[in-house]
Amino acid sequence: MRVVFLGTPEFGVPSLKALVEVGYEVVGVFTQPDKPKGRGNKMLPSPVKQCAAAYGIPVFQPVKIRVDGIEDLRALKPDLCVTAAFGQILSQEVLDIPTIGTVNVHSSLLPKYRGSAPINWAIIEGETVTGVTTMMTNKGLDTGDILLQKAVDILPGETAEELTARLAPIGAELLIETIRRLAAGDCPRRLQNEEEASYFPMLKKEMGEIDWRLPARQIVCLARGLTPWPGACLTWGNGEVIKVWQAEEADNPDHAAPGRILVADGKQGLIIAAGVGAVRVVELQAQGGKRMNAKDYLRGHPVAFTHCTVTEEENHD
Repeated sequence: MRVVFLGTPEFGVPSLKALVEVGYEVVGVFTQPDKPKGRGNKMLPSPVKQCAAAYGIPVFQPVKIRVDGIEDLRALKPDLCVTAAFGQILSQEVLDIPTIGTVNVHSSLLPKYRGSAPINWAIIEGETVTGVTTMMTNKGLDTGDILLQKAVDILPGETAEELTARLAPIGAELLIETIRRLAAGDCPRRLQNEEEASYFPMLKKEMGEIDWRLPARQIVCLARGLTPWPGACLTWGNGEVIKVWQAEEADNPDHAAPGRILVADGKQGLIIAAGVGAVRVVELQAQGGKRMNAKDYLRGHPVAFTHCTVTEEENHD
């Protein structure tokens, strides 16, 4: 079976490895173009590209596969295409190329959490269970027939980064089982129930600004779901933006106004009032600084103000 793999971030790497190591003939890999990263804006290959290079698999990086990659894909004559967080929508012309079709590894229990960031959104929305789905891709956005699914508990305090690392190998195992059952002719296949469907958009940097009027639980879920990117952030009374790497719920016994800094010292750490309850910031990162335990940071950087910005205006109640 000639297989072409399409993927970009770390999530897709275990699936690509599994295809190769099980013995499928992976004749090409499509991934997003290299992008500048880090302070030096150095052009870096995607994790999937690096994996493909290690196996000596030809790599293609079209800006839009439906425009400048379709002839390369057609020349590879794939029996099956596999996608795992590729990052581009496939046109019907692309989907018509593989003789068997295109199987997608999606990191949610479809039809819930369609879209490009299902792991992040499941955590942001406070879910306790998510999973992986393999599906036959059609020209809709994660609307194809469901093949196999595996549910996974979201662990208490787990971030999107940590959950992605757990789901990726599960997705690889489910992919191999899916392909084997497709070849054997006994793979289940069912339409998605549109009444149960939900779609969530791409992550944007501005999503990370904490609105302290929200309940503490929502703020903590936001911080978990946006780790490592774009990251939740608070703004001190002097306008400095601080990235929140880790947070947990705390008490607000006097019902202080949202955004009020309840505690900020090297012994007790940092606690900020929310709309309901309070948020204890466990790890933070100042602008231009390193990720640090909040207590350690506060020992060297005393806080001289009483509020964080609530939204666009500071709450002085």
